[in-house]
Amino acid sequence: MAAAMILAAGLGTRLRPLTDELPKPLLWLGDRPLVAHIAARLAAGAARRVVLNRSHLAERFSRELLAALPVEVDLVDEPEPFGTAGGLANAARALGEGDVVLWNGDILIDLDVAALSAAHAQRGAAATLAVAPRAAGEGTLGLGARGEVVRLRGERFGEEAAGGDFVGVHVVGEALRRRLPSRGCMVGDVYLPWLREGRALATFPAPAVWHDIGTVAAYLAANARWLWRCGQASHVGPGALVAEGVDVTGSVVGAGARVEGAGALRGCVVWPGARVAVGAGAPLERAVVTTRGTVARAPA
Repeated sequence: MAAAMILAAGLGTRLRPLTDELPKPLLWLGDRPLVAHIAARLAAGAARRVVLNRSHLAERFSRELLAALPVEVDLVDEPEPFGTAGGLANAARALGEGDVVLWNGDILIDLDVAALSAAHAQRGAAATLAVAPRAAGEGTLGLGARGEVVRLRGERFGEEAAGGDFVGVHVVGEALRRRLPSRGCMVGDVYLPWLREGRALATFPAPAVWHDIGTVAAYLAANARWLWRCGQASHVGPGALVAEGVDVTGSVVGAGARVEGAGALRGCVVWPGARVAVGAGAPLERAVVTTRGTVARAPA
């Protein structure tokens, strides 16, 4: 399989105050950080080399954390976020030559990475974007009869046969890697100019259910999905203590956390090592509790 890169340098402004404490890829999701779920998919796809870029709260990507991942990961630092295209360009030496699987560090999806890479290689495409299916005219892009991209960011490049959502995972070939700007966006500064030149971008069918973890509500939904996939009504991590008077429903309580009081915890995520008290008359619902005691709530 191709080399792979996890884009982890973004600021995560829509997820503040959570991202004031952790970069988005390190947010706790189920029983481990989001980046561990991504690394597991790349490991299952037999990635030969994985690189992760870091900028915002870079020190939180510790060697100890990376050592616990299911695949070896090399770090590339950015003094400031260079963007999705600039980040890939900056990691050129670490990645080596050839195709690269690029995975946005805030995306959770059960994608067959090996199949994506194989489809890209078979077609000899400049890039292959993983796309969740939508009806024609819907979604972030449009597909032609052969699955090629014919609509992107409102611009049209051919007749649309189906719509879709780009899920933030793609394979970038060598020809496009040579055109990468030192700072910029893959879609706006690489893919759109390529399409305007009359060139093609391929797509690969992705699962219809996926999570772009850009808001507190989306983060809670991803944890709820994880519980459902694991067949658990709730999850309480190792060493966590939940008071007998607390009813935990549809929630994730991280390792070593403490939930005190007498009341209900519904649809919440309590980070590992965090502490929270709930009251009988005021259940805590659709909220995230951090180790600093921050409580971030999703809109009702």
